Amino acid sequence: MGAAAVLAVLGTTATVIDLPVASWCKAGGVPKEVLRFLNFSEVFAHTMGVAVILVAALVLDPALAFPSLRWPAIRWPSFQPTAPQERMARMIGATACGGLMVDLVKAVVDRARPRAIDIAAQASAWATFGLVPAGGHHSDANSFPSGHAAVASGLFAALAWRYPRGRWLFLTLAVSAALQRVATAAHFPSDICMGAAFGLAGAALFLTDRPSVSTPG
Repeated sequence: MGAAAVLAVLGTTATVIDLPVASWCKAGGVPKEVLRFLNFSEVFAHTMGVAVILVAALVLDPALAFPSLRWPAIRWPSFQPTAPQERMARMIGATACGGLMVDLVKAVVDRARPRAIDIAAQASAWATFGLVPAGGHHSDANSFPSGHAAVASGLFAALAWRYPRGRWLFLTLAVSAALQRVATAAHFPSDICMGAAFGLAGAALFLTDRPSVSTPG
């Protein structure tokens, strides 16, 4: 939860750089080689890519098992019949929870995406809130917070919890996936910070409750 709180603070302060960074990215400031890698890393945040990663873990890790969907097992991971099912339930919950919370925020908070507006015409980053671009798709007003960053950070937390030796690799992929959203003008820097905060906060709900399941060293 501490890391989530730090990211939330960064998300607030990052509004200072939102407009100049978005303007630079829209102007093609990100080198193509860097953008190519960032685009590749989006698999770590995209729904289908994340599903494939979790399924791969389920298939390759004999200490994981598909969770029971019956009541009361589905109520909370700690009610799963076996330890392998509990581990997998926690990983799925940790990955998805932050993204679901972000979807709720998006439903009530409008913010124009950088790609859909004239950055130079905005008085400040706060002017982009409540702004719905005319003639565009409603998703163009769903910039805040970043769902990709939320899912990527949740997946990072889940994988690092289960496979701590790979935590730096998972962190690199999560950060890269979040930065890809800024580089492609889909989000402002503050969006990805807040999205990641939601992702880590959601993951903490599933990974710290009744830590009765041991993880590999």
